[in-house]
Amino acid sequence: MIARTPAEAFLAGVMVAQPVALGLVKLLAIAWCALAACGDNGNADTDDRQGGDTTVDDRTIDAFSHPAANLTVDQRAVFQAGRGPFDFHWEIPQLGPLFNNDSCFGCHGGNGRGLSLIGNGALLSQALIRISLPVGTPDVPGGDVPAPGFGLQLQDHATVGLPEVIVTQTWIEHTESYGDGERVMLREPRVDPLLPDGSFITADVRMSYRQAPGVFGLGLLEAVPDATIAALADPDDSDGDGISGRVNMVWDSERQTTVLGRFGHKATVATLREQTAAAFANDIGLSNKLFPEPDGMRDVADAQFEQTLFFVSTIAVPAAAPQDAAARRGRALFDDFGCASCHVPTLVTGDHAIPQLAHQTIHPYTDLLLHDVGDLLTDARRDFLADGVEWRTPPLWGLGVVQTVAPDATFLHDGRARTIAEAILWHGGEARPSREAFRLATKQARDALIGFLQTL
Repeated sequence: MIARTPAEAFLAGVMVAQPVALGLVKLLAIAWCALAACGDNGNADTDDRQGGDTTVDDRTIDAFSHPAANLTVDQRAVFQAGRGPFDFHWEIPQLGPLFNNDSCFGCHGGNGRGLSLIGNGALLSQALIRISLPVGTPDVPGGDVPAPGFGLQLQDHATVGLPEVIVTQTWIEHTESYGDGERVMLREPRVDPLLPDGSFITADVRMSYRQAPGVFGLGLLEAVPDATIAALADPDDSDGDGISGRVNMVWDSERQTTVLGRFGHKATVATLREQTAAAFANDIGLSNKLFPEPDGMRDVADAQFEQTLFFVSTIAVPAAAPQDAAARRGRALFDDFGCASCHVPTLVTGDHAIPQLAHQTIHPYTDLLLHDVGDLLTDARRDFLADGVEWRTPPLWGLGVVQTVAPDATFLHDGRARTIAEAILWHGGEARPSREAFRLATKQARDALIGFLQTL
C-alpha cells in the first residue's frame, strides 16, 4: 500500500490576496460563525450530518456556499480570501491565451455542478473535452498520450485570435420504458469539435466530454485514508456479488510518484492541491506554483493559490433533510436494489493537514472507486488505469439540493440526465442489476427511492 501525504497545512499568517479586503473578510467570518452556531453539530454520527462536524444546516440556493461549520474565525477569514480568486473573472494578461472559462465559479456556479454547456456560440463553456491518443509516449508515467498541438484538453476560447476548436453540441434522444409501461425520453450529448478552418481533428484522437462537478465536501474526501478506499476494492469480484470496483493509480506531479487517485470523473488526480492547480492552468490558462511559466513566473500569486486551495478544501456539506415514511422506505430500497454496493453510505476520515476535516464520520455515498457502468456511458478512452466504461462513483451527498442551487443543473459526467431517475436508467455494466430493479419496480417504489435520494 502506498502511503498518501495529506495536502499541505494552511500557513498561519499568510497575507490575504486581492481582490478581497482583510477587514471585510473578518466581518464575514464572524457572521459565518454565528450561522454555524445555529446548527447542532454535536450529533455528528447521525446520517443527517452528512459532513460530520463540518455540516451546515442550509438547503437553500446557498447550500454549497458556506465554510465548514467547525472552522475557527481565522480559518473563515482564509476561506473568504480563497473565495476571491475562485469567483474572480480573470482578464488579460493573466487569462489564457487559450481557455474554457474565465473563472472557477463560471463552471461551478454556487459551488455546485456546471451545466452541460459548450460551443454553439456560448460566450463561456461550463464543460470541456479531454483528449488523448490510444498509443504513444505519455508525458507522465502511466498517463495519457497527448495529442500533438493540443495536449490533453481542448480549449474552445482564446483571448487573441482563434481558439483551438469550434464546438457544436447537439442531443440524441431515445425512449426507455419502465416495467409498468411508463415511458421516458432519454438524451445524450454529441459534441463535434472542428478546427477553426472547418477541418476535422485527426481520427485517432480519443475524446471525452465532461461537465464540471460540485466542489463542496472535497477536503473530507481527501481525508479518507488510502487504506479505506483500497479495502473497498474488489477488482476480481472475489465475493461474487457482481461488483468489481478498483482503484485508479495516477501520477502525482508534486511527489513525482504513482499514488491512489480520487478526484475527477475518473479518479485521475490524487490531491486537491494538484486538482486546483491543474484547473487554473488548463481551464483558465493561469500559470501557478505547481504549473509555472518556463521562467518561473506565475499568474496566480502563491498566497492566492494557497487560499483558493483552503477554500475548496473546506466548503461545507449541507445537512440531509428529514425523511418521511416514503423516504425511509426508499432508503431500504437503496440497499435492496444494490445501490449501496458502490454508493457506500458512510466513510470515516483519517488525518488531514486541516484538523477540522480529520476523524469525521461522513455520509458521502461513494467508494471513490472505478466501476464499469456499461457501454452506453463509455467514452472509449483510457485514463491512467480507467477504461472507457469505468467511472468513479460520484458522491450523492447534496444531491437533493443540486437543482435548488442551479435549477438547470443535470446529472452524470456529461449532464445527459435531466433527473435523478434518468441518471439511474443510464446505468449499465456492474450497475445493470440495480438499474433493472429500479426500472421494474412499481411506481410507488420508484418514487420512494427518488424521495430518499432527494433528502441527501
